[in-house]
Amino acid sequence: MPELNIRHDNCALDFLSLGSLVHRLDPGRIPFRKARSVKIHVSGGEYNVAANLADCFGLKTGIATAMVDYGIGELVQNRVKEMGVKPFYKWFEHDGARGPNIATVYSDLGYGVRPPVVFYNRANEAGAMLKPGDFDWEAIFGEGVRWFHSGGIYAALSTTTSELIIEAMQAAKKHGAVTSFDLNYRGKLWESIGGLEAAQRTFKRIVENVDVLIGNEEDLQMGLGVKGPDVEKKSKLDTAVFFEMISEVNRDFPGVKMVATTLREVESANRHQWGAVIWCNGRRAISPTCELGVIDRIGGGDGFASGLIYGMLAGRELDDVVRLGWAHGALLTTFPGDVTMAKLSEVEAFAKGGSARVQR
Repeated sequence: MPELNIRHDNCALDFLSLGSLVHRLDPGRIPFRKARSVKIHVSGGEYNVAANLADCFGLKTGIATAMVDYGIGELVQNRVKEMGVKPFYKWFEHDGARGPNIATVYSDLGYGVRPPVVFYNRANEAGAMLKPGDFDWEAIFGEGVRWFHSGGIYAALSTTTSELIIEAMQAAKKHGAVTSFDLNYRGKLWESIGGLEAAQRTFKRIVENVDVLIGNEEDLQMGLGVKGPDVEKKSKLDTAVFFEMISEVNRDFPGVKMVATTLREVESANRHQWGAVIWCNGRRAISPTCELGVIDRIGGGDGFASGLIYGMLAGRELDDVVRLGWAHGALLTTFPGDVTMAKLSEVEAFAKGGSARVQR
């Protein structure tokens, strides 16, 4: 059993995340400049994990976030409720014209040699206005929370959001919750607030409070400045490369007890090779590698984090934990949208080596 001090008493929540909710406009395979219609997905790197853990894995989850009192806010609230996530909202009043707003993310799916394209409108975003003191962490964590999670996308929104993450993590640790952080480095979000240097400085401060660190090779290199081998010259599925990088993380951040990394070789927009590795207190676990036929890649990393966290909270062995994360992340890319449509039985079957043969 991995050596993390996970609470097993009766807590109000198994999992709580802190982040910003967004609505993602998706024209499918059509580039935005030619689009005439879109689907609307409710998303957020941190929220997605809470939604997946509630809907697929049956856990009691919550999200601490900003909410705005207008039509888009109502749409988002309904989706959060549908996924079974308990909200802790800091409310903002919309002025009818300029905001504050629920952010918009634009993301087509790409196809074949044409990659997906993602861009944002996060102007006057309510989530970015959150700051230390906006949530009563003593009351929230006092009810019992087993695991607390946030991520690099939320840390990138403003100078106050990273401070709020640190405040929440310190309260979580005080009350016995495991803390996790998904590096989720996004260069476009950091450009206007100090770029790569600011990102690394911010992430290093946050990771000092983290038990479990999640990311991929770009997140580790760009977000934390881990030198490591030149992954561009090696296969992205070469596990030795990532264990070397993880060793450097462990040296720089001795408080981190677990590092989990997704491995993805992108052959085309809808054909990926997919794997994962976990390091936990000196032990290693490696998933199988599979080929993904991708419908929508957005949220695959959050899907991996969800399966991993479920496995840890359920007390599973480390080999099972990495397979659950790998399997759920793989399945999530076969659904449209950012959150899961998988059932736990499907995740368990694929994690054990199931196939895509028709179920009769």
